[in-house]
Amino acid sequence: MARRRRSAWGAWAVVALAGVLVWAVMHGQGGGAARDASASPSASGAHAVADHPSPSASASGGSWYTGSYDPSQFAAQVRARAHEAGVDPQLVMAVLYNEDYKPHDPAFERSWLKLKPTASLGVANMHEATFDQVKQGRPFASRSWLSLPDDPDLAIRAEAWYLHDLAAQLPAHHVSSLTTDELLALGYNTGPGNMRAFARGVSLGPQARQYLDTTRSNWEKAAKAIAI
Repeated sequence: MARRRRSAWGAWAVVALAGVLVWAVMHGQGGGAARDASASPSASGAHAVADHPSPSASASGGSWYTGSYDPSQFAAQVRARAHEAGVDPQLVMAVLYNEDYKPHDPAFERSWLKLKPTASLGVANMHEATFDQVKQGRPFASRSWLSLPDDPDLAIRAEAWYLHDLAAQLPAHHVSSLTTDELLALGYNTGPGNMRAFARGVSLGPQARQYLDTTRSNWEKAAKAIAI
């Protein structure tokens, strides 16, 4: 009986690992990534959330994650951090919905990081190089990228400032088929070099087209979420 039980557990472990690997192959990299040659730029914990408390990890080791997650639960943080960075809160929320394709359980993200050290972290799916560049000269400069899974407010703050940095790199005039917010969302996903190319009229590849379609489908939902 004990041998059969161990065999059953082994089979379940193989199935679980296979599921994780299939998910990774299907989704690839997250947003906030340095994907082009120009390299996208994608304090204590108390300092980072002092002006807008976040459902982050508690001092006793608790987690904000309770088994499910919807970006709308962070509407207050989105409004505050978008205002701080001078970007559209609807865009910040839409990107959170775009990046809600994978589990954001902090424990899962830390486990996945052991298998894929180049993974993106946090509710906004940001890569380490992006976070380290975005935080320079900002109030959260001393924070670590590894804090993102446990601190949604930090993740949203970094996302908002990354969008701010992308906006500074966007040409004043661009193709009329894409709005400024759509270009910024594409920049968040594919990097500033690609964003500028799209602004000039370069055709979107399949991945960028899919991200644009996702942004458009989440746009009204994002508006309703920040109005809560």
